Amino acid sequence: MFLSELTPLVKEITQQPLAFFGGFFSGVLRLNLADEPVNSWLHKQTGTTYTPPTTSSDNGKSQGPQSIEID
Repeated sequence: MFLSELTPLVKEITQQPLAFFGGFFSGVLRLNLADEPVNSWLHKQTGTTYTPPTTSSDNGKSQGPQSIEID
């Protein structure tokens, strides 16, 4: 049972070990791919630059405080 849960992890490690461990260590070290040293290294290695996804900070809500009434 426990081995069946680890099978995808082991499969990914054996197929692309450099990419897996690179992603693992960037997550452990909390490296931001948009920061300059990492972004320039990524551009040298792959020829592409990382562009962070655009997200709305207001989560679809209107700006300013909202008033509510509780009966």
